[in-house]
Amino acid sequence: MSTPVTRRSFVKSVASLPVLGALTSFNIHVRAAEAPNGLVAGNDAINRDRQAALTILKPTPHELEHGLRLHAESLVFESYGFAPRAALDGTAFSTFADSGASEAELVDLREEMSMTRWATDAAEQTEFLDAMRAAGVTCIFQNTGEEGSDPLRLIKRLARFTYATDAGRDTCFKAVRPDEIVAAKHQGKHCLYFTTNGVPLRQEWESVRDELRQIRLFRQLGVRMMHLTYNRRNPIGDGAGETNDGGLSDFGRTVVAEMNRLGVIVDVAHSGWRTSLEAAKASQRPMVASHTACGGVYPHFRGKPDEVVRAICDTGGLIGICCISRFLGGDGDIRAFLNHIDHGVKKFGADHVAIGPDISYTSRNEPAERAKVRKRADGRSPLSATGPRWEHLWPVDNFVPKPQAERSIAWTNWPLFTVGLVQRGHSDETIRKILGENTLRVARANWVEAAG
Repeated sequence: MSTPVTRRSFVKSVASLPVLGALTSFNIHVRAAEAPNGLVAGNDAINRDRQAALTILKPTPHELEHGLRLHAESLVFESYGFAPRAALDGTAFSTFADSGASEAELVDLREEMSMTRWATDAAEQTEFLDAMRAAGVTCIFQNTGEEGSDPLRLIKRLARFTYATDAGRDTCFKAVRPDEIVAAKHQGKHCLYFTTNGVPLRQEWESVRDELRQIRLFRQLGVRMMHLTYNRRNPIGDGAGETNDGGLSDFGRTVVAEMNRLGVIVDVAHSGWRTSLEAAKASQRPMVASHTACGGVYPHFRGKPDEVVRAICDTGGLIGICCISRFLGGDGDIRAFLNHIDHGVKKFGADHVAIGPDISYTSRNEPAERAKVRKRADGRSPLSATGPRWEHLWPVDNFVPKPQAERSIAWTNWPLFTVGLVQRGHSDETIRKILGENTLRVARANWVEAAG
């Protein structure tokens, strides 16, 4: 019978890990700062999350060492998510608020600071790199488009992440081709591969050709994947949040064909089940549900039933299992998360499962910076949330995760996801596919060198 890991054995097993460059084709190193207790020196926030996962997993020293080593050796390319978020600049934000900025302007500034300050502020850059290294992630399929189809709405985040990866290219660069992601792993670097939460449509309806031409433009700007819908109904099809799922429209089929032609990955993570199924039948290239869950494990409108997952996989595509407790069911913890991966591998094959966390790490400097923000004359904080947005009209969902569940699937717990997969008996080959090789394969299968 295997012996559960203890604090002492945890320290011993991880501290004994050698530099991994000599053990793998990737020139990647384990930093000394990561060795004590297998945690992250000086980062209590990350360590609390790690302890939550370890308490649930209870790995043996061998499982822990094997998982951490395998994670460091592997290409980790998440199928959808968010780069670590920076803290706002509380003083600058207050000054802008005091100048009479509207709520919309303040929402934009808050978002811009969270997306770009890692590239321009030394303290935030340190937080960003510490989180990326703790997670062991090489590349994130980064959401760079605000939810919807209006090109001007979509281009805001695209501009911000373009600016950030230009300004902070030595920290984290924008990958344009799939092979650049592999090169980043070899070089021990980090990068972002761009996606948007919508297909850009002018909605002037002069002609189908006119409506579709924005896809090419956004592809030229670096976007490599697009959501067909985001929760609500649009001219392409119905979203996951709609009561009635009318499926993919005739226009939607032309959108899928154009995305296939240009090499933009079709993503149905937020699409209705029928819309997803019909998109899979229409797509001539591998497509994805980049951040979802398996309805065969826990029925939820944001998950996908087995029939839909099968159709997606039959394109050569994949499903990315997310880290959202209420989509996972069970206790909503790392065990529930691993249950969905297990189901995907056993039911659809190791080539068709990835991890798309849909969560991120937030800078530890955020609370102190928020405390600097002065209240308005009427006593309200400029950081106060506005009313619910149209795309967030979710169906009723009263799921309550167990205590520590969300901590156990925190973004920086990526290495412990690998430990959990080792515990579940998956082969190293299968785990490497789940961690990033499947996402890379789909990116390569959709790559078009000269899309025109």
